[in-house]
Amino acid sequence: MSESHEIILVAGVLCLLALFAAQASIRIGMPMLLAFVGVGMLAGEDGPGGIQFNDFQIAYFVGSLALAAILFEGGLNTHGNMLRKSLLPSIMLGTVGVAISAGLVGTASVLLFHISWPEALLLGAVTVPTDAAAVGVLLRLSRAPVPSRVAAALEIESGLNDPMSVFLTVSLVEYLMIPESASLQHAALLLLEEMGGGAVIGLASGYVLLWVFRSLRIEHAAFPVLAFGGALAVFGGAQVVGASGFLAVYLAGIVVGNYDHPAGKPVGRFFETLGWLAQIALFLMLGLLVTPHQLPPVFVRALLISVVLIVLARPAGVLVSLAPFRWTMRENAFIAWAGLRGAVPIYLTIIPSLAGYRHGDALFNVVFVVVIVSVIVQGWTLTPMARLLRLKPDSGHD
Repeated sequence: MSESHEIILVAGVLCLLALFAAQASIRIGMPMLLAFVGVGMLAGEDGPGGIQFNDFQIAYFVGSLALAAILFEGGLNTHGNMLRKSLLPSIMLGTVGVAISAGLVGTASVLLFHISWPEALLLGAVTVPTDAAAVGVLLRLSRAPVPSRVAAALEIESGLNDPMSVFLTVSLVEYLMIPESASLQHAALLLLEEMGGGAVIGLASGYVLLWVFRSLRIEHAAFPVLAFGGALAVFGGAQVVGASGFLAVYLAGIVVGNYDHPAGKPVGRFFETLGWLAQIALFLMLGLLVTPHQLPPVFVRALLISVVLIVLARPAGVLVSLAPFRWTMRENAFIAWAGLRGAVPIYLTIIPSLAGYRHGDALFNVVFVVVIVSVIVQGWTLTPMARLLRLKPDSGHD
């Protein structure tokens, strides 16, 4: 009993410290995500807190819950005008852009570190997805003067690119663990299950939730509980049948958020609060999970990967993906720079570790450093970059 009470006490203290650190970070212009991770690292085994946490199974479970809440909230805030402006560009960024970026990071890893192609491409697959929590929060807090379609593309892309990254990660892990199981037919089927299944389940579940909200006559305070249960059911159900829970819960949120129903305001307020809690829990946990004294041996490698990702892979993916839409070079440049990494890449590295991949710990450490570099370099310079490119709100042309 006393151990349970101690865990509750520590969780409460860490949550409060994370909020205080976030407020301090806003005053000095530092991305909040760094504050959350920093508190987790200070509380971890190498910090004064001394908490030893290395359970990847629990981390995967908590990360899944947090991302389900974050993505559903992201869907609720993806309004129809955003979709009309930027849906097709976002889809291209989340599929073609992810594949190109992952391929370039993998190629660079082979050339720089002389590792096998499957391992190099796995590193690319887990590092390229942008993060819904990181992108949305930093865009809102930075108040960067960007055209609405650019902001919409970044936010929608961060909700849509996870399935492609998961597909690449799972396929490559399967190949590394069981090489004889790999085939183009199997990969195509897995992609269809991930993307197609996630889309069908998400849209259908969204309309079912919408019908339930309109049909039930219950207290308004109960609607958020119903929405939370529905979001978890959509995410978990899609994952169980082999589809993308990330895509499904995001699309369900879009449907629920774009129609009028009695649950609209209470559900929106609830998930705004829950989104904050999910971000704090997720980044605190990732800070606890990392072991700082293991980072120096991989720091140079991670720094080189960060340079390749920020300077080459992400811009190339953006340029090719947005070429059919004739967006300006300034818009392309900002979208490339604002492709922030966050919890999702670190979360994806848990999958190889759970599968028994022998270099799982090293992969986790490399990706952790890549994420921190991305948040520091790109997150801290988001507003100056928008000003340097002379972008203006609701203006997409030179």
